[in-house]
Amino acid sequence: MVDPTGTYRSNRGTIWRVLESAEGTLSVQLLDDGRWIPGPIGMIGLRLVATTTRLNKKAVLALPE
Repeated sequence: MVDPTGTYRSNRGTIWRVLESAEGTLSVQLLDDGRWIPGPIGMIGLRLVATTTRLNKKAVLALPE
């Protein structure tokens, strides 16, 4: 099972989410044209950039599954 640990938006509008497996492995998915696709693992660090926004629950629920 993979659970989202957070969904984020960059100041350029890119939306991505960080997922964690039951074993603790992290992965990234990008929202591309209404669907989630695998993203580069290096995007995990973008969570810490001052211009990145963590989306609240309401915003996350408005995104495609």
